[in-house]
Amino acid sequence: MDTILYIIAGPLFLISIAGYLYVKFRLQPKEDSDLDDYYYEFEDQHPAFARYTKWSRITFTAAVIATLLLFLALVI
Repeated sequence: MDTILYIIAGPLFLISIAGYLYVKFRLQPKEDSDLDDYYYEFEDQHPAFARYTKWSRITFTAAVIATLLLFLALVI
């Protein structure tokens, strides 16, 4: 059982951390974007910022789930 969890959680953790770093460095809106023109209450409606926020949450959640699976495999 723990071997299966290691096989699933290990690559999931590595892929999600790599994806999270990619999102943080490549998808983050640049300094020259028109994001500053948006009022702060509506900045989440900006397409680039919405995509960045969505993928940031997805990859961080995957990393947390993989970490919990690795911990579960360690405890079992």
